[in-house]
Amino acid sequence: MGAPGPIADRPTPSALVETACDRLFERSQAARYGLSRKDFGVILLSIAKQYCAEAVEAELVRFLESLKLEELALARGCAAGNELAWETFLTRYRSSLYGAAYSIAKEESVAKELADSLYAELYGIPNEAGRRVSKLEYYKGRGSLEGWLRTVLAQEFVNRYRRTKREVSLEEKVEAGEQFAATPPAASGSTEPALEQASSKALRELGAEERFLLAAYFLDGRTLAELGRTLKVHESTISRKLDRLTSDLRKTIRKDLIGQGISSRRADELMQELDVRDLTLDVRGNLQQEPGSAAFYKRNEE
Repeated sequence: MGAPGPIADRPTPSALVETACDRLFERSQAARYGLSRKDFGVILLSIAKQYCAEAVEAELVRFLESLKLEELALARGCAAGNELAWETFLTRYRSSLYGAAYSIAKEESVAKELADSLYAELYGIPNEAGRRVSKLEYYKGRGSLEGWLRTVLAQEFVNRYRRTKREVSLEEKVEAGEQFAATPPAASGSTEPALEQASSKALRELGAEERFLLAAYFLDGRTLAELGRTLKVHESTISRKLDRLTSDLRKTIRKDLIGQGISSRRADELMQELDVRDLTLDVRGNLQQEPGSAAFYKRNEE
């Protein structure tokens, strides 16, 4: 009998995976935050299917063991409204959140507003069905919860800045002497539909930090040093992140092209044409999407 197939091909977890989930449930202390073994197992397997759907059992177990389990349990307990989880969260992160907000905004009133607005989204905002949806549901445990929170703050600050810029009136721009360039003609058929579809899908499924880095570096022209200061890491770390991100993105797009029935050779030709700054699809719109996809956030570590 051959080795068990990928998790995506198995309707139910194997005994090995179930045992691992039991062990990780105990390690995470998820029960303290009102999560059952079944609840936590569902969370773990949903994350595994998202990030390593093609992995065999041993790889899957290693991936699950690499997660920040206690922080994941705390975040999901908060998302579920557990009182002890929220008390623990506020004790651990209230001070560092305000500190991070101030280091990003450089102004106390703005920093307080930024941190307070994040708290509201972390607690949860009712959706159309009336269900409270917490942003903490998008934390996957792949990096530290504190780093993830810092990334969310940084992205929200950038989003606010962009919204403020868009609110400047046309009259103010004219009075300031701004010159308006003619709208360039739309490119006609410069992007093959399959490439456009694959690229758009890949961009939409990126995590928060990934979208922030791509938009800030490629579209807004921010330097590695600026991004390093924002995320409190060395610019060489940002460079490695961008290299790894663009490499992974190209692989994802190529795989999607082949999945659409395009030959490997043609997929490689299309990939040679691919540049995030030159595509005719709405790159900026995809990079600035609101939460809603299953892959909204990803880790903030090397």
